[in-house]
Amino acid sequence: MNLKIKYLYTLGLSLVLAAQSGYSQSAEKGALPKIKVSKNQHYFVTEEEKPFFWLGDTGWLTFGKLDRAAVDKYFKDRKAKGFNVVQVMVLHNINAVNVYGDAALIKEDVSKPLITAGNNFKNPQEYDYWDHVDYTLEVARKNGIYLAMVPVWGTNVSKGNKVSIEQATEYATFLSNRYKNRTNIIWLNGGDTHGNEFKDIWNAIGNTLKTNNPDKLVTFHPFGRTDSSDDYHTETWLDFNMFQSGHRRYDQDTLPNSFKEDNYKFVQRDLALKPTKPTLDGEPSYEGIPHGLHDTLQPKWTASDVRRYGYWSVLSGAAGYTYGHNAVMQMFRKGDKPAYGNKELWTSAINAEGAGQMVYIKKLMLSFPYLERVPDQSLIGNQGEKYDYLVATRGEKYALIYTYNGRKIKVNMGKIAGDKVAASWYNPRNGKEIKIGLIENKNTCEFQPSGQKADGNDWVLILRSN
Repeated sequence: MNLKIKYLYTLGLSLVLAAQSGYSQSAEKGALPKIKVSKNQHYFVTEEEKPFFWLGDTGWLTFGKLDRAAVDKYFKDRKAKGFNVVQVMVLHNINAVNVYGDAALIKEDVSKPLITAGNNFKNPQEYDYWDHVDYTLEVARKNGIYLAMVPVWGTNVSKGNKVSIEQATEYATFLSNRYKNRTNIIWLNGGDTHGNEFKDIWNAIGNTLKTNNPDKLVTFHPFGRTDSSDDYHTETWLDFNMFQSGHRRYDQDTLPNSFKEDNYKFVQRDLALKPTKPTLDGEPSYEGIPHGLHDTLQPKWTASDVRRYGYWSVLSGAAGYTYGHNAVMQMFRKGDKPAYGNKELWTSAINAEGAGQMVYIKKLMLSFPYLERVPDQSLIGNQGEKYDYLVATRGEKYALIYTYNGRKIKVNMGKIAGDKVAASWYNPRNGKEIKIGLIENKNTCEFQPSGQKADGNDWVLILRSN
């Protein structure tokens, strides 16, 4: 660790020191719009009521493993690829140390963040862990990106119970006060953890964050194959639901033929709950990660898989989608110990095929009247199972139907306005649209995408009122 003058302080003193940060305590010029839940409770909008489609990336270890130059590179790239949210851990572990050797906490106590006076990067005695978090937030802001921040990763609570309710409350108070004027923060409570365990601590953090930051969205990031709605749907601090459709250990059950990755079912279930809250897949299986997660001999999830997760969940009614890559989520650098069989550097993996294709789903959804759309499976006249599953959404004058494997789609017409509709195919791999022509908007009609029926030959059928 760098030799610095460290200050052990009470909460009041921490706020005084935090106020010295040029990034943390004053509203920034050019601040991003605040994000809130839409009036129909299904989606997100800006404070000006403009649609906000959550397109996230999992950059979990950004604060700990990236230096300032790498932070600049990462967020510039994610902006170019259309991402507007990055999910990141504030504390991966309670002994967290960043790339500059700065510890986050005093004696691994979450109620005692390690703060130095000043924030001058050129002076190592001033620039601390929290200054680096501030810097990252500012770089994200300049790139139009919101940070969905997990205060403390779940294992720090679930394994050994290293965090008390009192410590958690004081820590959440510190975070919410330090970043109260930051408009590009969304809070992810929990962190890959079972929601039915240590609920007193997670509720303490959630309530503290929401009480002190009422204008910031708060949710719970759950364990694999579970959902925030399982345990916290009716909590007042939970603004929207988040589920993790991937990454649970099933041994042989993780193989695709067991069909455990049908993430649209989470969306359908959440949107039937009361009160109505938005929902999204905050962690599907990553591109480049083994099917068995820890079984590196298994095949890896591909770009076509992450596209399927995206279109299935979004057309089912999700308010957005979070993409992930095995190398990027762990910010794998040369010399790091790899997890989940990864061998690729993050600087290369940011250009993975799937990462470049995520923007097309965002562009498609925002090209239509977004807030009026509803999921409507009644459009589909030949529903299938497993990878033959078709998913549909529509507005008053448009309908979108997704096929993962290019199979024929039979549509029950007359669900949108107009005597005729203009039909076309949208290619999720390159964002290009191919016109089909005008179709009578009655009875049933069959549409056949180009190419052979095969997993990954995915298409979106677009119907527009003429």
